[in-house]
Amino acid sequence: MNKTFTAAAIAAMAVLTGSALAGCSMSTPAPAETTQATPAPSDNGAASTSPAVSTGPGSTGAARSGGTKAACELFNKLVADYGAVSPTDSQGYEDVYSRAQDAKDTVSGDLRGLFTSLSLLAIDHSSVAETGGKPSQESKDAVRDAVFVNAGTCTAEGVTLRL
Repeated sequence: MNKTFTAAAIAAMAVLTGSALAGCSMSTPAPAETTQATPAPSDNGAASTSPAVSTGPGSTGAARSGGTKAACELFNKLVADYGAVSPTDSQGYEDVYSRAQDAKDTVSGDLRGLFTSLSLLAIDHSSVAETGGKPSQESKDAVRDAVFVNAGTCTAEGVTLRL
């Protein structure tokens, strides 16, 4: 079982590394939509990032329906849930990993990095939890970097990101 999670952690690290390199150009605007899309229902106008359309149960629905603010709040909730997991509870970390992966699919742009990095940290911690180990510093740094990149966006929505 640990081999599966270790493989998943390695794959997630590869994806995150690619995302981090792509995210280095923070001033690059999102590509303009050139295909016809069904317009999303208008919310209160506060959301500056439209979430990707996705279906499914769970707490990630908040990110789908509330835009940027809900995504930032969901990230804070997942960080709190991650912190509440017992250090030797690999299943608890896997649960946080799954919910972060689901949430990642509900947002776009730099906000995806928040959930990608948290899922990497959770799966990394899951793979060493049974032996009492700690996640790699690279995983921790990835979350910190993603929070730094998104701090302004979330603060503008009235949410302070937590680590």
